Amino acid sequence: MKKEQIIVLPNPHLRQKSEKVHVITDDIIKLVEDMTSASLDWENSRPHEISAALAAVQVDVLKKVVIVRSSFDDKSEQHFTPLINPQIVKHEGTIVEDYEGCLSVNGVYGKVKRHSKIRVKALDIEGNEIRFKADGFLARVIQHEIDHTNGIVFIDHIKDDESAFYTLDEDGELKPLNYEKDIENNRILWQ
Repeated sequence: MKKEQIIVLPNPHLRQKSEKVHVITDDIIKLVEDMTSASLDWENSRPHEISAALAAVQVDVLKKVVIVRSSFDDKSEQHFTPLINPQIVKHEGTIVEDYEGCLSVNGVYGKVKRHSKIRVKALDIEGNEIRFKADGFLARVIQHEIDHTNGIVFIDHIKDDESAFYTLDEDGELKPLNYEKDIENNRILWQ
């Protein structure tokens, strides 16, 4: 699968809830492989970014499947961990505001408030239940992806805060967006 198959706003499927996976079939395994290849293809087209994770809805499949990169620090490490039916069983820690981007939201980044620690329950690709704690950036990434499975995009968390929107310049630096020019006049994001 290629990066062009990653859907972007205003595609209405990004606002729909995904369905629970009841049986991990060959189609689900193939979906994980396709999501991984689309993520890496997207990343390879971006000199300043990594693909941290992807939800199935982002490749237009409304199933509760996400993949999360195993290493956020090493771009050459291209392994992703699949999480089937992921859910947060407990929010912990403090609320932290930090930058987020999304493969399905072109050119817009934002400062989003999220819990610093979470406890997660999911199935692995063999159908075994796994439970784990996540903190820091991993906790942020998982909250972002679980939002996708519930029809929520990160900009929904900041739509009322004009100062929370950013863009990436040609050097890979985040710069504030002119909200009125770049967002308010582009209501397509909120449809």
